[in-house]
Amino acid sequence: SSFFNSLQDYVGDGTILEALCFPEQQADGGLGVQSPGPELLVCLFCSESAPLPQKDSLLKHLLLEHKLVIADVRLIANLPKYMLYWKGRFLEQPVADFCSVIKTNSAGPADKQEEYFLLCDVLPEDRTLREKLQQKRLEEVLEQQQKERNDCSFHRVCMFCSEEFSGNRSSLLNHMAREHSFSIGLPDNIVFCSEFLDTLQNKLDNLQCLYCEKEFRDKTTLKDHMRKKAHRRINANNHQYDRFYVINYLELGKTWEEVQSEDDRELVEDDEEDDWSDWQANPVSAVCLFCDHQSETMDELYSHMKDAHTFDLHQLKTELDLRFYQQVKLVNFIRRQIHQSRCYGCQQRFDSKADLMQHLDREAHVMKLPDTSTWDQPQYYFPTYENDALLCTLSESDEDESGEQTDFPVIAEDISDLRALKQSSVLNHLLKHS
Repeated sequence: SSFFNSLQDYVGDGTILEALCFPEQQADGGLGVQSPGPELLVCLFCSESAPLPQKDSLLKHLLLEHKLVIADVRLIANLPKYMLYWKGRFLEQPVADFCSVIKTNSAGPADKQEEYFLLCDVLPEDRTLREKLQQKRLEEVLEQQQKERNDCSFHRVCMFCSEEFSGNRSSLLNHMAREHSFSIGLPDNIVFCSEFLDTLQNKLDNLQCLYCEKEFRDKTTLKDHMRKKAHRRINANNHQYDRFYVINYLELGKTWEEVQSEDDRELVEDDEEDDWSDWQANPVSAVCLFCDHQSETMDELYSHMKDAHTFDLHQLKTELDLRFYQQVKLVNFIRRQIHQSRCYGCQQRFDSKADLMQHLDREAHVMKLPDTSTWDQPQYYFPTYENDALLCTLSESDEDESGEQTDFPVIAEDISDLRALKQSSVLNHLLKHS
């Protein structure tokens, strides 16, 4: 599953998008590597490099040119040092000694087979490296936070009125919460506060709502909108803000949502007895392929797509005799094309999703698929959207949908020989118990 989750979103011609990754600004931290520059990412196999803001292009290069995927890139505290470390290790030993090897199309002819490599923290050495980078980052962030808490040279004008504040940052933050009902959290939970406020001020200067992030024609309209809609708060789903909250640095491999969720569960466990009699599973809440409609059951979603968009996935599966992973690739292919405002039937590109939807309906291209070779490719194993619930409901055959339980592998379509993998990889001691 790490292999799928590591490539969470593709756009354009396949560029990999990841959540925020925080650049390292300080010294090496005892990891035994010397970085040529804190913002420079180096390819693990060749001379290719890219600045950290362009990491997507280098991750794409690693995938297409070297068939390598790095798991959970967004959770690596210092990506430049991480990649430089593994570049040195791959010069010492073959990549297969460290990475899980995933072979696609193993049942097909040899010239159609491809091997991909997954570098993840299942490997103890990788886990140790990530933990050291995380610990170093946490120490630096806590030191920065302490400086800001004790800093008395803070000076800034309120974003919502003309009142000026000098001294400690808490005076301004408390004022905005008390007088303008705008809170970004307790001062002691904030780090890089001045940069945080600069980011928010820049959005307001660009006439953008801080919560829904819509743009308005003038400041008066924006002000009325934020007041009437109670939008004087930040959008928690905007990961641009993650780096300003200390909670995001506390635990390796976890985002603030996961940490908060665990805290909430602990409170519930303390207050309630272990009574599971009224437990109910959370709804699926899967999203339509063509619009923003969400359904709590898959039957509802399939009915919606058929009634609203004349798209019948069950019919396509039957007519084309699609296996499970072919369905996965087809869904990811359509998701990608819709995201790019491109008709998957004729490949015509449109200026907006609305124009595309009109074209699909007018030309009856909803059920028109291109040649199988266009979408039945390894790149479409990877989800276009993270946590795409539709992918979790696909089945191998009609018998599976009728109630028979079928277990599907979650790493690759057809791993040819786990015995060979165990013998050739340093991960064999972990696989013995799998």
